[in-house]
Amino acid sequence: MKSKNKHIGSDFDDFLQENGILAEAESVAVKRIIAFQLEEELKRTKMTKQKMAKQMRTSRSSIDRLFDPENSSVTLLTLNKAAAVLGKKIKIELV
Repeated sequence: MKSKNKHIGSDFDDFLQENGILAEAESVAVKRIIAFQLEEELKRTKMTKQKMAKQMRTSRSSIDRLFDPENSSVTLLTLNKAAAVLGKKIKIELV
């Protein structure tokens, strides 16, 4: 018997693609991962957000946006600066 639901057995990425939201979902996921990794590194180095902001020559509210997993409008330049302050690099690659 054939199922009436065309999504049964399909891939979730296929579902997102069909609905035109795959790229947006992937962008949000990547930002969440980067925000999490930066926050973990901040804890590991015992640096405060205030000190990080000062070293990046930016505001504390800018740092809060950087760590906000829902805010996907952070630029690559800002991510690179944050990583550098924490002694890390951002690596982006096409796969």
